[in-house]
Amino acid sequence: MDKRVSKTSIRFQLNGQPAQVQPLPGERLSSTLRERLDTRDVKVGCDAGDCGACTVLVDGAPVCACLTPTHQADGKEVETLSGLMSSDPIATDLSQSFLAHGAAQCGICTPGMMVSSVALLRSNPEPSESDAMDALGGVLCRCTGYRKILAAVCAPTAKVEQPQGQGHSGSDIVRLDGIPKVTGTERFGDDVAPQDTLVLRIIRSPHHHAEFTLGDTQRWVGDTPGVIAVLTAKDIPGKNCFGVIPAFADQPVFAEKTCRFKGEAIAAIVGDAAAIDTFDESTFPVTWQPLADALTPDDALSPKAALLHDQRPGNVMCTGFVTRGSPQVAVDQAEIVVNGTYTTAFVEHAYIEPEAGFAQIVNGRVEVHICTQAPVMNLDALVDILGLAHEKIRIVPTGIGGGFGSKLDLSVQPFLALAAIKTGRAVRMSYSRVESMQSTTKRHPAEINLTIAADSDGQILGINFQGTFNTGAYASWGPTVANRVPVHASGPYFVPHYRAEATAVHTHCAPSGAFRGFGVPQSAIALESELDELALRLDIDPLELRLRNTLTDGVSTITGQVFESGVGIKACLEALKPAWDLARAEVEAFNANHNDARRGVGIASGWYGCGNTSLPNPSTIKCGIRADGALVLHQGAVDIGQGSNTVITQIFAQALGVPVDQVTLVGADTDVTPDAGKTSASRQTFVSGNAARLSASDLRAQILHKVNAAETSSIHFEPSIIRVVDGVQTHEIALAGLQTNADGYVLSAEETYDPPIRPLDENGQGDPYAQFGYAAHLAVVEVDMQLGTTKVIKVIAAQDVGHAINPNLVEGQVEGGVAQGLGMALMEEFLPGRTENLHDYLIPTIGDVPPIETLIVEIPDPHGPFGAKGLGEHALIPTAPAILNAIKHATGVRMTQVPATPARLKAKLKEQNDG
Repeated sequence: MDKRVSKTSIRFQLNGQPAQVQPLPGERLSSTLRERLDTRDVKVGCDAGDCGACTVLVDGAPVCACLTPTHQADGKEVETLSGLMSSDPIATDLSQSFLAHGAAQCGICTPGMMVSSVALLRSNPEPSESDAMDALGGVLCRCTGYRKILAAVCAPTAKVEQPQGQGHSGSDIVRLDGIPKVTGTERFGDDVAPQDTLVLRIIRSPHHHAEFTLGDTQRWVGDTPGVIAVLTAKDIPGKNCFGVIPAFADQPVFAEKTCRFKGEAIAAIVGDAAAIDTFDESTFPVTWQPLADALTPDDALSPKAALLHDQRPGNVMCTGFVTRGSPQVAVDQAEIVVNGTYTTAFVEHAYIEPEAGFAQIVNGRVEVHICTQAPVMNLDALVDILGLAHEKIRIVPTGIGGGFGSKLDLSVQPFLALAAIKTGRAVRMSYSRVESMQSTTKRHPAEINLTIAADSDGQILGINFQGTFNTGAYASWGPTVANRVPVHASGPYFVPHYRAEATAVHTHCAPSGAFRGFGVPQSAIALESELDELALRLDIDPLELRLRNTLTDGVSTITGQVFESGVGIKACLEALKPAWDLARAEVEAFNANHNDARRGVGIASGWYGCGNTSLPNPSTIKCGIRADGALVLHQGAVDIGQGSNTVITQIFAQALGVPVDQVTLVGADTDVTPDAGKTSASRQTFVSGNAARLSASDLRAQILHKVNAAETSSIHFEPSIIRVVDGVQTHEIALAGLQTNADGYVLSAEETYDPPIRPLDENGQGDPYAQFGYAAHLAVVEVDMQLGTTKVIKVIAAQDVGHAINPNLVEGQVEGGVAQGLGMALMEEFLPGRTENLHDYLIPTIGDVPPIETLIVEIPDPHGPFGAKGLGEHALIPTAPAILNAIKHATGVRMTQVPATPARLKAKLKEQNDG
């Protein structure tokens, strides 16, 4: 570190070709490869060596390129994924194995995983799972849960097999967008900007709550070489306000006088890359006056607390409420009552790709290329901020390196658009890991008090739920959480008497928003823990207690909704029973011979309503046939790794009656794809899948009508011809002579699906969702009684998906959800101002996630496409409570605060022993 750099120009071999660069002293190899040599398959997720996405090989050894000074590569051989794919058969075999196993989801970590795996396989062609874990331990993945990656690396010659039949629903076809992910050619938000664009950087508040005064920014620009513009609230031509729910929109693009959380934007500077890279923020003309802050709901609800928003008295943003029957009467008449208070933490999304993109002006229109889950929502927000008409703005989603809810909200979009308008030039930016974690949304922390009243047989008579949620400085998706939680806090059980109230409170923290479950995982922790306490008090098997109370077809939910078919929770629990009985016996035998380590098994259920709560939730899908016979699907449902590109295409192909490989996919782009709605709330397979089914059915009807063929006819696409086989007759439709429409199609269809719902009344009674999905998870843990550490030994997940459109993708979603639930239960806790990187904030690594067995349960839903239900959130909800229940079974200690860190568990164990 003390050696002076003596060479200004260095040479090395890059992917077999000579490279020569003149790096700055201390320049990162990752920056050199990406910015000087355009090797964009090297990804940057942290710039701190924490995530491993930037892993490359230097003389055959894997290194984090973000921690390696470029000068250290002098005279050496550097290999990245793109080079390995062109020259190393190990890499090409491995890419096939990744595709076959479904080991790449969003794809942002895949280059790091693949490069690290190649290094392993060169020296060890038949690695064990332990070998692979050791080799990949430095690369983080937030999507897959790692298990399919391990399987792919330990079977590196597995080949992608051609699917049997046509690849329709029920087929394990590989991801249609999988090849770019495993070859490193997928373009994410920071990969797409043209060369030599301007670069933007945000000036952010260093305080949780502060007033500020800007100095002479124009003079500062003139005195700062390379900086050409400063943006502040004064540069916003429209409204300096945005929010995902218009009635609650309250967040400024740039704070004007007061900052309400640490990391809030007050200004942006725009300049050339060199100037922005060397920018000294202490020179920026701003004066800060820190103010008293309130970081918890208790502080914010104090009569002495300052109001964050004048129109929201007491710092209460909103409440959600559901009631039926007389829960207090149920408590009074019950033979047994259990009660508990549970606390959950902020949870960071921790996607490996920070927010990034670029904007430019094209023919007088603003184009924003961005990693986003909600392109049309982004466009609508920019209309208000920029004061422009819709047709003057285009949103082009890039590859998305994980989202999980946070990339529904605006991040870099308005800054980039404003900068492009002001400078007239293309402008790019990528959040650093710190500013991503400081400024973007989190899972709501919650304090929940829950009471269950039951009879002596364990039949639930009533539930009373009170939840307070820290919604941070601005609304974001807080209203959705507040309204969704009371609908779900009963769990998938029949509860005749019920009252649930959720209150969202403003604090001086980063906004809490959408994160895989919209508050339901927090409420499930409380409910499923107390159900185990009830089972213990009554000496009833915990699985049996749940079976006695499950919802079934024809039984009313707590909102009065009745599903005549499709209720799958009982089938999920019954699917777990053999494993449950075996696991209980195994842990009993283990504990009989161990004192310092104790094992336990826990179970928990979950349910989740797919789509918006009691609100319209439409999705539109378009398709067309060109004169050359090409079949095109305009699919605007953004794929963030969950597989919507593949699943929706399978649904479309089945409904049309053609093989999947005949469909050309056009991805989300507000200029060319209709609004398929946001990718959230487990809605895309259900809602957009139905829209695709309807669109295909319309197109099929048009084709058959042209030749007056029966519905049972088969359709075959050939160059410039559609051949229709109707029994013994064959008809041909010549396409070349047909008139084309504005999109260039000779035949086209566009259909919308909006799930049937009935709004909730003042008591929360109604039909909030057209369908629910169901799940039950079993977890086995081992607790070190001296250290308080918890290791999850295995998880078995029974998931009712209605109908598995693609079983391999179902497994991938389940494994990823389980990993995130494990993190929530045991390690993940965002502390504002303290855990703002992936070193201090812990997410599960490849060594933390145990074997996961997925039991696919198929109880068809009458509204779902071919019976399918949503899945994304359901795979997460039962995991944390199942782990907490397993800890209780192992130790006798009930953890009521998550994450259940070793320090907290050890303190509880000591308290129990002292008692």
